Amino acid sequence: QSAALTEGSHYALNAIKAADVKANSNVMVYGATGAIGSAAVQLSKYYNAKVTAVCNTKNVTLIQRLGADVVIDYQTQDFRKIETQFEFIFDAVGKTDFKTCKPLLKPKGIYISTELGKNAENVFYALFTPFLRGKKVLFPIPVMTKEVALVLKQRAELGNFTPVLDKTFTMNQIVEAYTFVESGQKTGNVILEISSEEKKNT
Repeated sequence: QSAALTEGSHYALNAIKAADVKANSNVMVYGATGAIGSAAVQLSKYYNAKVTAVCNTKNVTLIQRLGADVVIDYQTQDFRKIETQFEFIFDAVGKTDFKTCKPLLKPKGIYISTELGKNAENVFYALFTPFLRGKKVLFPIPVMTKEVALVLKQRAELGNFTPVLDKTFTMNQIVEAYTFVESGQKTGNVILEISSEEKKNT
């Protein structure tokens, strides 16, 4: 868990701060089962936000356990038809777009994606939508600092954040590890374990 403490979570924390998430804010996390998304669910709950999480069928129970108030199974439900409107929609896997999510945002709601979007549209939107005084796209650049690491350490010690772990691979299995991650099947984080013998040889 220590090895995975800052992976993904610093992206999530950066986005949450950029969106100025507060108590009772309605937050949607799309892609809630990845390293970033699972951290975003937990860290949003730390701020007492009302979290709606979108995930696949097999991980519904996991995401409920992480504290999400509402869980939408995208394999059986259409998240676009939810009646709730949100102050913040966070796409942690880059599979939605601003146009799709815009009707779900409150009048001054914020959309953030971890990806550039088609033809880098999220960067373009982030340049001009903040000046329109309405719904907007932000594209914050995640920064990993000592301060961020200490915040995540504190949240973990208080029990407000626990990195989700999937599989552990040895360094000899690094090709298999990358293949598994790139398959899109992982939940949370994948760990590379360096044995004492491997440490001697590095």
